[in-house]
Amino acid sequence: MQKEILVNPKSPKAIGPYSTAVKIDRFVFLSGQLPIDAKTGEIVPGGIEKQARKSLDNLMAALKPYQLEANHIVKVTIFLKNLDHFASVNQIYGEYFNSDFPARSCVQVVKLPKDADIEIEAIAYQ
Repeated sequence: MQKEILVNPKSPKAIGPYSTAVKIDRFVFLSGQLPIDAKTGEIVPGGIEKQARKSLDNLMAALKPYQLEANHIVKVTIFLKNLDHFASVNQIYGEYFNSDFPARSCVQVVKLPKDADIEIEAIAYQ
């Protein structure tokens, strides 16, 4: 098994000792993406809609070094601090995945790093 770790310099830096994405064979495992602005290193303000978009944008940016796009994603897990935001997140999510949807889980959690409202992780297949 050979791991390949590529980093998009425009993506937010990892906030701990982990890789943003790791490729093994034809799979790319994407770490949870917080709604962090890469320039400031802070959570974007403006509520769940802006945070959902930023988390998804960060997820897509993590795919770029592997020359992959949203249609390569086969599994997504969404972590929400408040499951009442499910409908809003679902609407935004549909803008990024509009056909051949990946499998998905969405769970409510007590707390997320940097006190974010959302975190999204995924697995892509090349």
